[in-house]
Amino acid sequence: MKHLAFLFLVSILAGFALVNLPAISFLAGLFPFFHIVGALAVLVFSFALIYLGVKALFSK
Repeated sequence: MKHLAFLFLVSILAGFALVNLPAISFLAGLFPFFHIVGALAVLVFSFALIYLGVKALFSK
């Protein structure tokens, strides 16, 4: 369970990295795509981490 939480945390950080990606010349056309994918990754894995926390809180 602890490994899964760390994996979700790292996935959230990867999503933030995609959102804050600088617009380099050859990737400038894909910048909106990276921004959307990064924002979705942050949202999805944040909710998954909150779900794990709530599940652990009420299971004891």
